[in-house]
Amino acid sequence: MSGPTNIAPVIIKRKTVKGGDGHHGGAWKVAYADFVTAMMAFFMLMWLLNATTEKQRKGSADYFSAAIPVNRVSGGGDGALSSSSIFAEESLSKDGSGATRKHTTSSDRAQGATGIETDGGKKEAQTIQFSLIENLLTGNSGESTVGDELLQHIITRVTDEGLIIELFAREGRPLFEGDTDLPTRTLRNLALVVVRAAYLVTNDIAVGGHMRSYPVTLAENPVWELSAARADRLRELLERAGEDPERMRRIVGHADRMRSDPDPMSVRNNRLEVILLRH
Repeated sequence: MSGPTNIAPVIIKRKTVKGGDGHHGGAWKVAYADFVTAMMAFFMLMWLLNATTEKQRKGSADYFSAAIPVNRVSGGGDGALSSSSIFAEESLSKDGSGATRKHTTSSDRAQGATGIETDGGKKEAQTIQFSLIENLLTGNSGESTVGDELLQHIITRVTDEGLIIELFAREGRPLFEGDTDLPTRTLRNLALVVVRAAYLVTNDIAVGGHMRSYPVTLAENPVWELSAARADRLRELLERAGEDPERMRRIVGHADRMRSDPDPMSVRNNRLEVILLRH
């Protein structure tokens, strides 16, 4: 029997190797999650396109659009050797910061490189001007250029077309002599008032004539010819009072088709409209 030795015992460890059909480290799970996320985003996009209006879609597109374009600049210096600074008045970029001259030309005026179409607030500015004219004609501002008697013949309203100044007849206070186009003193005075108010703006002018209905027993109904003749007569009065003829854009006779009073034969339907058209 042998005695003890210092040699360590040999240990054999056997490892069983299985087939190569494992999960490959889980990479397929990441790819599948990305695919599911993309499909969810796609279906949400399709739902939004179907559930929103064109105006809402445009607002969403504007929200995600760049507010300041990078390359939309049309100015700059003349070159490294020409000693022209990019801050010179002639070289200012036209991206919204240039055109500081008091009297600019269309080429020097700042173009505004926001990429968003706008009217520059012109519509709102015209509406404010129209409101000022309304206040002067109706006395809502405390100051009126119209006497109390004439004030009862005027109604104003602002529409998308422009400022409508309506001049209408009243019982015992007609605008024309009988069934003619001969103006009364009331209409002549109203024409002067309209011209003074129109001096405040440069908008073009349209004139329309309206008539009350006549009995159906008439052999020839004169409402079309008479309404057009009265509108043209007011045009003449405006021009005689100092209005520029170049501002006149159209003269229209509406006959009795657009009533102001439900009663077709009411005197209130005898009226004229002066429209300060929007630019």
